[in-house]
Amino acid sequence: MIAYTMLGTNDKDRAFAFYDSLFEGTGIKRLFKTPKGGQFYGKAPGEPMLCITSPYDEGDACHGNGTMVALQCDTTEEVDAYHARALAKGAANEGDPDWRAPDMFYGAYFRDPDQNKICVCKTNFAAIPVKN
Repeated sequence: MIAYTMLGTNDKDRAFAFYDSLFEGTGIKRLFKTPKGGQFYGKAPGEPMLCITSPYDEGDACHGNGTMVALQCDTTEEVDAYHARALAKGAANEGDPDWRAPDMFYGAYFRDPDQNKICVCKTNFAAIPVKN
């Protein structure tokens, strides 16, 4: 359902260095640039992507209260590794890795250098019955 998520930055070089190192060794890489020099990250075009860029209106980028991006991981070990790598690269801890819902949601939280809130998680949402 989600094609891509965009996060704003006031310092593209710093943000690209952070996300390059965060995604190192995961199969997620720089895919292509936006016309204004932003950067799309992902595993392949056509799959969900994350775009890091300065705001279109050229104003200051700022984080939204209640806004968060969640990145799906395949294992709890991958969640732990992402979280540790993010903190080592200067991210602020917003929640240590832990099971939030037994057998359903294992997640960790951090804020990137621009204060965007990121969750890395392993989910089993497919096991939740859909209620309308």
